[in-house]
Amino acid sequence: MIGRLAGTLIEKQPPQIVIETNGVGYEVDVPMSTFYVLPHTGQPASLFIHMVVREDAQLLYGFATKPERDTFRSLIKVSGIGAKIALAILSGMNTDELAQAIAAEDLVRLAKVPGIGKKTAERLVLELRGKLNNLPIMTAVNDKSALFQAPVSNKDDVHHALIALGYSEREASSAVKEFATDVDVSDGIRRALKQLVKI
Repeated sequence: MIGRLAGTLIEKQPPQIVIETNGVGYEVDVPMSTFYVLPHTGQPASLFIHMVVREDAQLLYGFATKPERDTFRSLIKVSGIGAKIALAILSGMNTDELAQAIAAEDLVRLAKVPGIGKKTAERLVLELRGKLNNLPIMTAVNDKSALFQAPVSNKDDVHHALIALGYSEREASSAVKEFATDVDVSDGIRRALKQLVKI
């Protein structure tokens, strides 16, 4: 199983990236919290990996920090939470915010994530209460000074990323409506998610 992947970042199309190592390009799905801290394409990158092997596919999920991967693994153990929803959760809030929402039993905030209704939010609280608080804090990712600037893109890229994360066409269109066409993709996704997943 692949647990860590290091190489050259050759493609960034959120929420998927491609890392080339030893002549092989690996497609990796990442949450937006990881996407924000990626370097420019052509630069070296290293991610913690969760690998899923199915009959029809081998899927890689990448994370900037080990605590982020550990949180992802805790999430997908919850009944009704698959990898796509787990990525959406980590795109809308970082691990500290998720732990706080679980501890506070903030069902309203949890239910704002696409794919999560009230019952699933209640199940998250029930099954994860007290478990996420033991994970190390993601201070490096939460520190804005540590973020890399993503290449300039446009609001169509932001719109596409929101759809891929599970938001509806209406929600995605509304979130990017006021954005400039040349909005930075990383900043645009961050701003859009703040609108869609409010405290």
